[in-house]
Amino acid sequence: MAPLPTDSGPRTDQPTRMYAEVAALVREAGLMRRRLRPYAVLFLVNAIGLVGGVLAVVVSGDTWWVLVWAAVLAVVYTQIGFLGHDIAHRQVSRRPRVCTALGMVHANLLTGLSYGWWMAKHNAHHAHPNDLETDPDVHAGVIVFDLSQAVSRRGWRATVTKYQAWLFLPLLLFEALNLHVASVRALVRRGIRHRVVELSLIGVHLGAYVAILALTMTLWRAIAFVAVHQGLRGVYLGLAFAPNHKGMPTMTKAQGADPFLRQVLTARNVRGGPATDWVLGGLNYQIEHHLFPSMPRANLPAAQDLVRRYCIGHDVPYLETSGPASYAEVLRHLHAVGAPLRRTRAA
Repeated sequence: MAPLPTDSGPRTDQPTRMYAEVAALVREAGLMRRRLRPYAVLFLVNAIGLVGGVLAVVVSGDTWWVLVWAAVLAVVYTQIGFLGHDIAHRQVSRRPRVCTALGMVHANLLTGLSYGWWMAKHNAHHAHPNDLETDPDVHAGVIVFDLSQAVSRRGWRATVTKYQAWLFLPLLLFEALNLHVASVRALVRRGIRHRVVELSLIGVHLGAYVAILALTMTLWRAIAFVAVHQGLRGVYLGLAFAPNHKGMPTMTKAQGADPFLRQVLTARNVRGGPATDWVLGGLNYQIEHHLFPSMPRANLPAAQDLVRRYCIGHDVPYLETSGPASYAEVLRHLHAVGAPLRRTRAA
């Protein structure tokens, strides 16, 4: 991710009133008001999917057809995660205790992830998206997102970075496992509020998960089920989050200080319709979501129209692409980040 060219976008040498102006337009349009009916539908659909999927596993657990239901449950788990994301942003309720309770049910109990750990991580990302120092989503890991991170890689990490564009999808197969491990590691250490409750809920989830596998299928079918379920879940999560910011610019100091530019210039929207909205959990409206995190998901399409017209009128770059184009941009960026290491090997 490279800083924006100095001649792109609006002047940033003085503080702007852009965010305040757009926020006023959004409030006047009533787009920050609660939308409980769409969320009630999502709660119901997810509940039917989870209960139906588990019952289908129990019924077909002694046949290889159970792998079909593993794939279905991968989708259900991810949709539960999307709803948990909305709950965490107080889109469903403004009450902190309600959000925490619902969040831990969706994250810890239903999907086995730590709500407290994820909240801290995600809030840091929202505060400074694509900041290599403060955004945990672009910190150097197995995959790196900036040339400055790539040049210092050594050993097997350097090898991965060279070919990370090709390895990106295979590595996503392990993303769900990575989230489980990171959750437990964070909860074992002190610092997360309600850590005992969170650990207990994850324990209940894990116990129920293992019990269903042990009681309904053979060892090899159980191993195959976990591989398909968790592997596809990781791929789904990765493909939902990757288009949002990967390959988008880092901020100059002046741009990063402006709350409107900081969110708009680092995000990428994915073009689509109602089906895309459901598949990506509303994250395809990444620009609008980052500007107004507590805006209910159902209001994001209307907000997009306001924000896009405002950006056009004020000469602010606003990026929206198709789904395939967004993935192509991400992979090209990952390939470019690994280029210096490939050239070093060739030399």
